[in-house]
Amino acid sequence: MTVEFISASYANASTDLDPRPGAPLDPVYFARYARTLDEAGFDYTLLPYHSSSFDPFTLGATVIAHTKNVRPIIALRPNTVYPTVAAKALATLDQLSGGRVVVHFIAGGDAVEQAREGDFLTKEERYERTEEYIRILRRAWQSSDPFDFDGKYYQFKGFSNAVLPVNGTIPVSLGGSSDDAYRVGGSLADIFGLWGEPLKETKEQIDRIHEEAAKAGRKDRPRIWVTFRPIVAETDDLAWAKAHRVLEKLKANYANGSPTRPLSGGPPQNVGSQRLLEIAARGEVQDRALWYPTVTATNARGASTALVGSPRTIADSILDYVDLGAELISIRGYDNLNDAIDYGRYVLPLVREELARRGVRERVYA
Repeated sequence: MTVEFISASYANASTDLDPRPGAPLDPVYFARYARTLDEAGFDYTLLPYHSSSFDPFTLGATVIAHTKNVRPIIALRPNTVYPTVAAKALATLDQLSGGRVVVHFIAGGDAVEQAREGDFLTKEERYERTEEYIRILRRAWQSSDPFDFDGKYYQFKGFSNAVLPVNGTIPVSLGGSSDDAYRVGGSLADIFGLWGEPLKETKEQIDRIHEEAAKAGRKDRPRIWVTFRPIVAETDDLAWAKAHRVLEKLKANYANGSPTRPLSGGPPQNVGSQRLLEIAARGEVQDRALWYPTVTATNARGASTALVGSPRTIADSILDYVDLGAELISIRGYDNLNDAIDYGRYVLPLVREELARRGVRERVYA
């Protein structure tokens, strides 16, 4: 078992606490952010996707140019790029980076957002399409021999790909909390992403993913990725005081109509957000330090569960999920750059110190 850390990259200084809608890409800030993640010891950084956002392929290339170790995770919606084109683009980035690229598939959890780029498939169809897409990429990365594909969503003849990944393939990630997500991710993904739910519910989801992997005849299992938004301070008391300040800002931004609203403008359509809201209704704090008012303040838009506490409390909370089988821990804050610096200084070393004591492996850089 290898435990690694993920963050997310941001193209400018806009944050959840200080949103700046329409802010342009800041090349100096973005390069600094990527270097900060590399120096802080993060293993991966997610380049997210939205219909109106900056292109994650281009951002991923920029991350590669400014870092030595951190691995860019390219978020990809299957409706936006034909799979033969994506196979070459991802493998090109992989060669540029020396084999560091990962791709994260977003089947699409909001019909309004999908429609903005011409996608009108049902949720079930979107996952079927994702399944075809992954199978095409895997075949395209195996060899340069021509092949045909005759599926429900994609058809082509004689495609030959001369741009192959450095390590023979590129890790494929998928996330979600629906039956379709578990089925496709469990059967095909190298990595499966979950949002931060309580330990009991997280264990149930992990078991379900493993079950689907077994049904598909896999000898291995997807690595589990769990995401949190830690709020950390020197002591637990100071962290809770900080958390309530963060919450008030989130509420004020939501009231002012800033981009904390759900994508469709109504109740969330994706199962993951619905689950978070259901759990939030049970109480504010779950387990050791999992805090849910940030979920209700943003109507569960994206990854929104916070861990609150001192570096030791945050580290111990992360280790609780490692004990469940999580191998990839995503932590990103509300004050993006400063939080990433704090995590690198105060949280990651504590987790890694305990993992070393247990004899758990980490990725060794060449």
